[in-house]
Amino acid sequence: MSIMRAAYASRFDADDPLAALVVGERPEPTHPDPDWVTVEVRASSLNHHDLWSLRGVGLAADRLPMILGCDAAGVDPDGNEVVVFPVVPDPADPRGLSLLSEHHPGTLAERVAVPRANLVPKPAGMSFVEAACLPTAWLTAYRMLTTRGRLADGGSVLVQGAGGGVATAAVVLAVALGKRVYATSRDPAKRERIAALGATAVAPGARLPERVDVVIETVGAATFDHSLKSAAPGARIVVSGATAGHEPTVNLRRVFAMQLEILGSTMGTAAELAELLDLCVARGIRPVIDGVHGFSRVDEAFARLHSGGIFGKVVLDHTT
Repeated sequence: MSIMRAAYASRFDADDPLAALVVGERPEPTHPDPDWVTVEVRASSLNHHDLWSLRGVGLAADRLPMILGCDAAGVDPDGNEVVVFPVVPDPADPRGLSLLSEHHPGTLAERVAVPRANLVPKPAGMSFVEAACLPTAWLTAYRMLTTRGRLADGGSVLVQGAGGGVATAAVVLAVALGKRVYATSRDPAKRERIAALGATAVAPGARLPERVDVVIETVGAATFDHSLKSAAPGARIVVSGATAGHEPTVNLRRVFAMQLEILGSTMGTAAELAELLDLCVARGIRPVIDGVHGFSRVDEAFARLHSGGIFGKVVLDHTT
């Protein structure tokens, strides 16, 4: 049996997820369907989804050991440079689909198997490291702003908790689309970096100069009241996460009086990923990267993600 190096969850540890991470040898990927192909991974990036998997959230025990990772860019069997769209059909899942690393082995390996339809051409002017940042966090932000948030109908955006992958991506994309962008962070140093990206950085809960048309909400209970108060009449509050509590108190009087929309959003489609890549090329957008780690130092990359101090994406370069 052929083997490859990979980073995988060997067990679950809710208190110390890094203790459940193993870097070692795993079998080469297999194809559950004739339409699947194997991609040689050149770069991948980490998401908090990987830490949740190590904690046992969203990953069943009977799937262990499971190779982690949703994001990757690499080379397909025909030699084409591609970006991997990580959502795969899955009749065993109640949603009818799953992310790589939930039911099928993920991208933190030398090779990954995916449906051929999940391969999106990588732009020639974009590196593998840059492209590997886009399929999860950046795609989530893009869909939140465009498909769900209908940003074209408005000129202003509030991004709560900028610093993490989705929120930072939302800042960069909204600025590139020519919108007025406000972004919050508890960390003064991160607020400086947010301002350098073209947004107006504010402390959490601070009153904004205007009410906004779209709110990007990934924090949850800690910021949701501020999101409601910052929303203009008819605004869209788009939610894709709840890192600081998933049961906020919601003032329903404000919701109906201001005719607000509270919209859930998760990931995106392969077509939206292609749109995002085109936008990045057209506007000269490059993802914000916290740091690039060689695959031999995947433990350090996970520790950096787990630290909570990241600004942008944590990336693995599989060539080193």
